[in-house]
Amino acid sequence: MVINYTTQGTCSTHIEVEVENGIVKSVRYTGGCNGNLQGISALVKGMPVEEVIARLEGIRCGNKPTSCPDQLCKALRSMKV
Repeated sequence: MVINYTTQGTCSTHIEVEVENGIVKSVRYTGGCNGNLQGISALVKGMPVEEVIARLEGIRCGNKPTSCPDQLCKALRSMKV
């Protein structure tokens, strides 16, 4: 399953996430801090969706109420609906 998610409140504008059998296969961000987002994408590759959400949900970026990792969690939660 491929999730295309438009982010809100972050420098990145879009996330494409591929999930297979509950495991994150790939994550691609559009915009944002390229190096950091490549790092996040590499770290979550191969992780169960629930573990990604448990580790990254609620992370904030500066004074913003969200972050690119938090938006990834929102994208992953959207596939459950």
